[in-house]
Amino acid sequence: MNRLARHQQPIAAIATAPGRGAVGIVRVSGRGLGSLIDALCGVALKPRYAHYGPFRDADGSPIDHGLALYFPGPNSYTGEDVLELQAHGGPVVLQLLLARCLAAAAELDPANGQPRLSGLRVAQPGEFTERAFLNDKIDLAQAEAIADLIDASTEAAARSASRSLSGEFSKEIHSLRDALIHLRMLVEATLDFPEEEIDFLQQADAQGQLTRLQQALAQVMQRAHQGALLRDGIKVVIAGQPNAGKSSLLNALAGAELAIVTPVAGTTRDVVAQTIQIEGVPLHVMDTAGLRDSDDEVEKIGIERAWGHIKTADAVLFLHDLTRATQPDYQVEEARIRVGLLGSLPASVPVLEVWNKLDAAVQAAPTELLIQAHPGVRLSAKSGQGLDALRRQLLELAGWQAAPEGVCIARERHIQALRRVDEHLHHAADHLAAQARLLDLLAEELRLAQNALNDITGEFTSDDLLGVIFSSFCIGK
Repeated sequence: MNRLARHQQPIAAIATAPGRGAVGIVRVSGRGLGSLIDALCGVALKPRYAHYGPFRDADGSPIDHGLALYFPGPNSYTGEDVLELQAHGGPVVLQLLLARCLAAAAELDPANGQPRLSGLRVAQPGEFTERAFLNDKIDLAQAEAIADLIDASTEAAARSASRSLSGEFSKEIHSLRDALIHLRMLVEATLDFPEEEIDFLQQADAQGQLTRLQQALAQVMQRAHQGALLRDGIKVVIAGQPNAGKSSLLNALAGAELAIVTPVAGTTRDVVAQTIQIEGVPLHVMDTAGLRDSDDEVEKIGIERAWGHIKTADAVLFLHDLTRATQPDYQVEEARIRVGLLGSLPASVPVLEVWNKLDAAVQAAPTELLIQAHPGVRLSAKSGQGLDALRRQLLELAGWQAAPEGVCIARERHIQALRRVDEHLHHAADHLAAQARLLDLLAEELRLAQNALNDITGEFTSDDLLGVIFSSFCIGK
């Protein structure tokens, strides 16, 4: 069934999270819910008022008692008529209530002999929010912000998602689009009236408008990058030889004993991951098995997994042991690991040199000599010395430049769309500056740039993309 046909059918779902709770909600959205409300509640509901009473089974007995709320469209979340039944939050109660909604919808209405709500079915993931988008209650960026608000892993991410939901990010995109449309209008006017003596583009300062548009786009891209960091964070893999202190460093960053720490080399056999936050930015830190040649089958599997995670990292902390830094065998192994890292990682993935066990090393050598011989971050995972410097370096690796205030949540899809806009505007600038002023090509680049902006808010969006976006939502939302 295509998306438009599905959109015409009424839907129902449990709108609260699985499990037990004080309150659970069953939500219905469609057109003409009056007969269904009568079957479930036995009374007509005043719009936007909470009515307490029984939710009735087919024989009239109560399934539960709770609050019923009716929101006539278009003044509802989905833009359609919406019914919310707030019952006790037991899974069985809510399933009974949902089943009753579906059964009551198929019953014949005594008033007209027709089904009370023909075609009512269980909603697919994200379908309530999808209908809000399709009925112009929110744009696509706002719809995505709803899921991002639910999934936010930090307070800064939640606040940024809330700003996007309120439309702040969409306003920035619309501002860019309006400026772009005005510039397109000038170019099209020049193309339509080539015989006119007035140079529309020069008189309207088209070059200046395009430059200002590129500058505004750069600011939006920078803030969007910050918003994407708040949403997704970065994957940081701690790599190094056995007993360099990788597990101790993970524990120190997390502030909890997550990984087992012993003096025995090869204690870590598998990957231990933990999400931490620094200034609201989530960092997914992974402690991996020590990198070395091993005959132990279990350890070899752990080392293979370590290299697998290294290859997909956004940043790598190459952890060294300062107490062994002058040992020839240790240095040879370090060089081998470095070659492996450089061969496994794209050039764009940073590798941060981190020297651990500073507390023990300073007893054998002056701090000045350690700094000169081992550039990078020097710390002690045991004492905590140098951890703040590492946290600052991690934020720099992530590309974090702005405080959370004013930043809206963004997704990789938004970043890619803005990059396409930037690329088209650069091409447009080249055509505008050309000796012959290639206006046909200029107009086409501006049109493509506008289409890329429209992709963000959903003015022109394929059904396939909508399916991907809303399938990630929870059922009932």
